Amino acid sequence: MSIVHLSSEFQVAIPEVLLAKLGTKPGHAMMVVERDGGIVLTPLPSDPVEFLCGVLSGEPSLTKELVTERAQEVESEE
Repeated sequence: MSIVHLSSEFQVAIPEVLLAKLGTKPGHAMMVVERDGGIVLTPLPSDPVEFLCGVLSGEPSLTKELVTERAQEVESEE
């Protein structure tokens, strides 16, 4: 655990060990949220598309389900 101090400009220095562990570098974007009375910093991926690629693999295809559903609707309209 590290203790940091808030500067007069409301800035904190995050310990270098933690930044290295997370793979962050100067200029890296981070998401800041308030949670349970605290502040949580989360490094954002440099390429969000690549980061999310494959997240839904193994899940049923919603596109295929929608196409099938629409085909059934078209048939019932005829």
